[in-house]
Amino acid sequence: MSGPIRLVPDEGGSERTMQLRTLPLKRRRPAEPDPAEQLGLSDDPLDELAERLRDICADAVHPYEIAAFLESDGLSDEQAALLYGRPDAFTVAEELFEKVERRYPGPSSEFANPWRADPWRCVVRGLVFALPGLGYLLGANLFATTRMRFGLPSGMLALSIATLVSWGFNQALAHRAYRWLGRLRRREAAVCLAIGAPIGALLASAAAYVVGGPLGALWFAAGQSCYLAAATALLVLGREKFLLLALAPASVGAGVVLAVDVPELVRTVVLLASVALAVGLAVRELLVAARGGERDGVELRLPIRQEVPHLLFGLACGALTLIAGLGETIHQAVHAASHVAHAHPGHAHAVAEVKTTPTGPAMIALTLSLGLAEWLLFRYRAMAVAALRTSHTTGQFTRRTGGILLGCLFIYLTTVAALDAAATVLWPGAPSLGVPQLGAMLLLGGSLWLALLLNAFGFSWSTALICLAAAVAESVGLLTGADPIVLQLIGCGTAALVLTATAGPALGRTTQHR
Repeated sequence: MSGPIRLVPDEGGSERTMQLRTLPLKRRRPAEPDPAEQLGLSDDPLDELAERLRDICADAVHPYEIAAFLESDGLSDEQAALLYGRPDAFTVAEELFEKVERRYPGPSSEFANPWRADPWRCVVRGLVFALPGLGYLLGANLFATTRMRFGLPSGMLALSIATLVSWGFNQALAHRAYRWLGRLRRREAAVCLAIGAPIGALLASAAAYVVGGPLGALWFAAGQSCYLAAATALLVLGREKFLLLALAPASVGAGVVLAVDVPELVRTVVLLASVALAVGLAVRELLVAARGGERDGVELRLPIRQEVPHLLFGLACGALTLIAGLGETIHQAVHAASHVAHAHPGHAHAVAEVKTTPTGPAMIALTLSLGLAEWLLFRYRAMAVAALRTSHTTGQFTRRTGGILLGCLFIYLTTVAALDAAATVLWPGAPSLGVPQLGAMLLLGGSLWLALLLNAFGFSWSTALICLAAAVAESVGLLTGADPIVLQLIGCGTAALVLTATAGPALGRTTQHR
């Protein structure tokens, strides 16, 4: 064709020729952004999994820990290849371990201190340990200080022997009752205390009677034995406040005695009131505990031989404490007896009377510090568990526990020294301790605290033998006329060194704190 073609008739005249019309280009809509790009997501599906498992991956110490979680969640190798493009779950775990930064948690509030101890309860226990000493002020007139028996004021030896028997027996009894409580057998623990406490009081009273002395001193020893038996039951059952209530009459009476002169009958009545309250409250609590729980169907026997080291430990602690309190008096008695033996028979009556050296403030400081000692035992175990969770090597853990041990021991000894200084100021006419006497008392306190710590970790035989060896050595030396302060420095110092050398490596093992 050579001419133009008209498409629409009579449109635009003959002048207008055919103009090819084309469809307009299709207007393109603006491209919508990719949802993944809009949300800032990665194309790798593993990133989403890492975000979802961030806490688990951050706490993991090895990729296998993550792999174990993934497998427990049901991720198989086929699913790892299909969902995440990795050949198996271990590869997924390794990449997750690399993607997520480590964030090891510190000790949580739940586990940082599993050995929680109420500080106010420890204060009450410290008072309960110290206040019975005030009873000696009320009962001092029951001892004939002008008469001598075995070179000592009449009745003192009987009371000392009764105290030793009570401490040893009640230590073993308390350990046995705590073993029942540790097995959630409160009823059996109450039965154990109900049977054992009267036996211990009877044995201690019989021992005092065998040694002999004034009738008033023997009755005082019997009352003390009954009180110690009742106190053991109340302390084991966690009724310290009841024991504090029982000690109220004796505490108030001792304060009155220091101010004014009180008749002997009134003193005796006050002492009997405290003993009766303690025994009555102990009987009540034992009956409640024995009737409150049902007998367990499973028969359980606890071998009694496991109480032997605790019996020996109680005897050793009692002997060391009595030597610290009465060492100078016994030393003077031994010298007086030797002078009598070598004096002319006609002049034997001229031997000077034995003088007693007051050691009340030191003994009060030691007994008051027992509450702090108990709290520090809990504190040491709590800090050791925290060190176990944060230490990366066994050597680091050993160094940390060693530092904790020395720190707790330093706090305890410093507090004992401060309590002794305060008690010396408040005690009427009490002489201040010299450096050797103070050193001997601190060595005794340190030895007892270390022994209690090792006992808490199950080293009962070691601590019992070490303390018993020190007690025997001091006793033999004292009876042969050696200076009591020197004996305590050597005996308690050696015991403290051996106990420290034992506690450092033994408690530095991680297996002891699991």
